[in-house]
Amino acid sequence: MAVNSVTNLGRSGVYDWMVQRVSAYLLALYTIFLLGFMLTTDLDYEAWAGLFSQTWFRIFSLGTLIALGGHAWVGLWTVSTDYIKATLPRFLFQAICGTVMFVYVVWGIQILWGL
Repeated sequence: MAVNSVTNLGRSGVYDWMVQRVSAYLLALYTIFLLGFMLTTDLDYEAWAGLFSQTWFRIFSLGTLIALGGHAWVGLWTVSTDYIKATLPRFLFQAICGTVMFVYVVWGIQILWGL
């Protein structure tokens, strides 16, 4: 019987590894797209508003935002379980990180979709 941590995102090392890899690819793709957009477009308010008014880009941004939250959680969970050995400080660190990531994701959704 395997022992699982209640704060682990995927409840399995393989699943967490996949979350890290898939989210890293999505974050890289988003970064490359934005860099290409910035290099090939005359950047002004109308260009940004035009890009963010398109549904496909809002969905792409939302997926990237969620991927960033998952990527950050798995990374911070791994670091905290490796380096913070005492249970209470580790739990507090993870609770604060989880709360901050949740707030950022909700805030990002509000920004993207104007809710």
